[in-house]
Amino acid sequence: MKIALLSEKYTPDLGGLAISTDRLARLLSSAGHEVRIFSPTLSLPPSNTRTLRSNGLHITRFGAHKRVDDTLVDWCELVIAEHKREPFDVLHAYFLAPAGFVATYAGKYLNIPSLVSIRGNDIERAPFDPSKFSHGMYALQNAGAVTTNASELARKAKAFFDREIFLIPNGMDAGHFKPMERNEALAASLGIKNDIAVIGFVGELREKKGMTALLSACAQAAKKMPVFLLIVGEVRQGEDQYSFEEFRKAHRQLPMTATGQLPHRDLPAYYSLMDVFVHPSLRDGMPNALLEAMACGKAVVATAAGGVKDVLEDGKNGVLVNVNDADMLTEKTLELLEHPEKRASLGKNARESILNKFTLERELEANLEVYRKLGLQPAKEGSNTDPDVRQVKRAKAGRRSNR
Repeated sequence: MKIALLSEKYTPDLGGLAISTDRLARLLSSAGHEVRIFSPTLSLPPSNTRTLRSNGLHITRFGAHKRVDDTLVDWCELVIAEHKREPFDVLHAYFLAPAGFVATYAGKYLNIPSLVSIRGNDIERAPFDPSKFSHGMYALQNAGAVTTNASELARKAKAFFDREIFLIPNGMDAGHFKPMERNEALAASLGIKNDIAVIGFVGELREKKGMTALLSACAQAAKKMPVFLLIVGEVRQGEDQYSFEEFRKAHRQLPMTATGQLPHRDLPAYYSLMDVFVHPSLRDGMPNALLEAMACGKAVVATAAGGVKDVLEDGKNGVLVNVNDADMLTEKTLELLEHPEKRASLGKNARESILNKFTLERELEANLEVYRKLGLQPAKEGSNTDPDVRQVKRAKAGRRSNR
């Protein structure tokens, strides 16, 4: 089966959308399907295209225009031209708008199935932007099938247009993201001392990710015990960066660092340094960082936002706190830092949850099942013998050796 996968972001772009698009592409490739990725980029001049092959994938990036409509025209025409050259069996878009609009329109024009996957902001924020609303509604109403990774996002989508929406949670490579000994050399390079508790955050720190609550909670926790704030990622440029720097100036006694963007494969070593992983988002889909931390056996404190509620059972495999509640975030984080046995228990249960419910196999098979509902006949998982794309097999091995 030949699949065109459309996404506004793709590696090495920042964010969960890029990570999830790459993960799905590699899973589909591992099952024996030919995958073509189409994604705009600011790294190329407008309308210029560049195609490369990586581990069985064809990745086409094309230069975005300042005007969104010009970019969408290029995107649509590129997909149509490639279909005429080598026909696709399905157009699969990650994000309701703009990718979903392009895939749905092109699919109807070409008379081939389209599938749209809702991921987060495309249903939580974009519908309230008049310039994006019509594109999202067109995709929601006309796509052959719609999926999402969080039950709350499905409910929100149905409030706009009531149709069947398939729930496909994110999967995690538990063979790569797994418990490991603290990387002392890495800790020393970051200035993390052995006698200090590490509060970790992974991703692009910004207000939507709960930056204000996180910083406030760390400042309050530092009054009770020595803590280090480890931000694995970047602080978003602009107003968020300004607020972060103002906080640092006002709390010079609080040790912290932001690592900048890192290769995704390097993250397990950074998770090994964390005593508690904190994810205080105001809104969310199903955050990859949360699943990664859980797979690494970390005790997690997270806000009850979006898909987090599908993953965490409060007090069993993590701790849930109210959105934008710095005091509660402080209290629950300190409670875990002061009780290592509770951290260990939550971390163990967190990893078990990943191994049992949020596997790569499940994510792959759920997507293949939706393709079947569209009348397609995808091959079963495991038919591809290419060793560079065996994420599913690595995950199985990880479950056997790391329970």
